[in-house]
Amino acid sequence: MKILTCTAVCFTLLTVSTAAAAHRVLLHGDGGLTVIEADGSIGWQMPWGGIHDVHVLDNGNYLVLEGAAGVAEINPATQQPVWRYNAGQPGKRIEVHACQMLDNGNVMIAVSGDAKIIEVNREGKVVHEMPLTTENPNAHSDTRLVRKLANGHYLVAHEADGKVREYDAKTAEILWEYEVPMFGKAAKEGHGPEAFGNKLFSAVRLPNGNTLIGAGNGHAVLEVTPEKKIVWELHQDDLPGIRFAWVTTLEVLANGHYVIGNCHAGPGQPLLVEIDPTTKQVIWQLDRHQDFGNNVSNSVLLDAGKTIR
Repeated sequence: MKILTCTAVCFTLLTVSTAAAAHRVLLHGDGGLTVIEADGSIGWQMPWGGIHDVHVLDNGNYLVLEGAAGVAEINPATQQPVWRYNAGQPGKRIEVHACQMLDNGNVMIAVSGDAKIIEVNREGKVVHEMPLTTENPNAHSDTRLVRKLANGHYLVAHEADGKVREYDAKTAEILWEYEVPMFGKAAKEGHGPEAFGNKLFSAVRLPNGNTLIGAGNGHAVLEVTPEKKIVWELHQDDLPGIRFAWVTTLEVLANGHYVIGNCHAGPGQPLLVEIDPTTKQVIWQLDRHQDFGNNVSNSVLLDAGKTIR
């Protein structure tokens, strides 16, 4: 097995760096949780069900989702959970698509189906709870990725509503809202590159105060100002030789590069793409569809230091 670098797709209109090193990546795909080494080999792997969020903690453990409504912290050395919490409720459909370890050691969990965010301590006690606004309530898509920001607010990607909302964590007041545009196109059902909509997956608050949005089945990445102006955008076929399908994880590296998750894109398309946003130059890509399948929706780089995601 090997990682294909972007030298495989050089075009006249896009100069591709051949000097960029490949990355170590933790992702979930066929085969479960997997660490791919920079040389393309499998450095670590364990069976695990499908998930939409994964984190590497300061202690080296992995914080992941478990089943429909659970969160688990896994020690990679033993491949055993050292902490678990399940947000499920008897007789009610509940799904969890996002979690985050907070600075105080509590874990933030977005609870779809009950449209709320909870913060849970290590003893499994809910120490904070806040309701979410949902226009199209759905246990599968009330939220996708959710993050607690440095200012204490929650930034929520509401998939079913097609909106990013920033909430005051204490009052549940919506402080900022942005509806992902359809760009004049009609909605098309499906999960692959043929589909279209505004079912966003991720939202990242940038240091400049703008918000970077992974537009899900809109096949795009958008940078939006607080005034809701799009100041940077990357669409489905903007990168020669690459076609975006469901745009999922966004990771902003220390050097300013973006790593973009490309889920449901099919054979011959990369699962991850690193670009320089200034030039829209492809720096690196991970094309391992044959090994990890068509449902790799979340990843984190292991060799990139502190990133924003």
